[in-house]
Amino acid sequence: MLTHTISKKALHYLQLEEDFGAHNYHPLPVVLEKGEGVFVWDVEGKKYYDFLSGYSAVNQGHCHPRIVKALIEQAQKLTLTSRAFYNNLLGEYEKFMTELFGYDKLLPMNTGVEAVETAIKLCRRWGYEKKGIKDGEAKIIVCADNFHGRTTTVISFSTDPLSNSKFGPFTPGFVVIPYNDINALQKALEDKTIAGLLVEPIQGEAGVVVPDEGYLSKAKQLCEAYNILFMADEIQTGLGRTGKMLACDHENVKPDILILGKALSGGTIPVSAVLANNEIMLNIKPGEHGSTYGGNPLACAVAIESIKVLQEESMIENADAMGNLLRNELQNLNSPFISTIRGKGLLNAIVIEHANKEAAWELCLQLKENGLLAKPTHGDKIRFAPPLVISKQQILECVDIIARSLKDCLS
Repeated sequence: MLTHTISKKALHYLQLEEDFGAHNYHPLPVVLEKGEGVFVWDVEGKKYYDFLSGYSAVNQGHCHPRIVKALIEQAQKLTLTSRAFYNNLLGEYEKFMTELFGYDKLLPMNTGVEAVETAIKLCRRWGYEKKGIKDGEAKIIVCADNFHGRTTTVISFSTDPLSNSKFGPFTPGFVVIPYNDINALQKALEDKTIAGLLVEPIQGEAGVVVPDEGYLSKAKQLCEAYNILFMADEIQTGLGRTGKMLACDHENVKPDILILGKALSGGTIPVSAVLANNEIMLNIKPGEHGSTYGGNPLACAVAIESIKVLQEESMIENADAMGNLLRNELQNLNSPFISTIRGKGLLNAIVIEHANKEAAWELCLQLKENGLLAKPTHGDKIRFAPPLVISKQQILECVDIIARSLKDCLS
């Protein structure tokens, strides 16, 4: 039996957003004011496990002291210069990142979708300058059920009606194929105006859809054979989330264009990046692309420290071990209401099977009551993606919360 409650204090904040904010989100009715590690606290002081991690922006845990320290120290020196001038941290950041990931160049941006847009522009320009596609005819292959952001260009190739209904006219130049379908990819690549493939190594927003083993490596081989750029959107799957630095690392695939964001700042400020080699990156000349905040010194300081924290505190290895534990323990529940458990590392999802179409939402409300925050996606799927600092004991406590909530809510 669902025992959902909202305090008067929380209702005050909910009403403020209802009255003065755009109604473009449907949040879980909890009002948070503090975070530390794997936990967040609401305005009443109740503590919760965070099993969303800001859609993987908080891989390092909430308010990680090293990241916050880097943020504060740099904020007291210099925050923004714009790219009209040099600053003393951008080059250091670019060197750090290109050496770590093995690319010639980095182009700094702010949000994830800005990085996706940047990758699209880089790919098209490469198609015209290097592959010889006629100007204005370059196409990019994308996958059905993708989520790459919400700009007009990006929703132009979304297959989710909620993303693109009545927002057109849309940007042309995209070919949609089924995800995890090598034959469909090979057929699409026969079009000589194709410049690139944009793909999520795991489709997060679609419900943590993990492709067949070998899909990414075969896709990369096909791209090489047809002289096509392989672009990996690792905004959510990258930076330790799946138990490797990049999800592509599970198949030893090196993207031609790598797109990063979210946990690049440990959840403190918007930071994103696009990495590629000179043959791709240097086709864009001064004045042809940029961002006022892209490459600001505050972002550079925070990003460097955020990556170091992942590496030096063994968070990537922990994500792998704790992800295996979480999936095994969920499997051991043998719940008739969980039809599927899937994921890699600490990017996981369950699919709820119940006669009530609102069962996943109601289960998330019950999880909240029992001290764990998660959110449904696409109706019947719930993502379980805690910060990478979570311990074995905490995983076991969370599985117990999930078990109790299933019994309380759906039985």
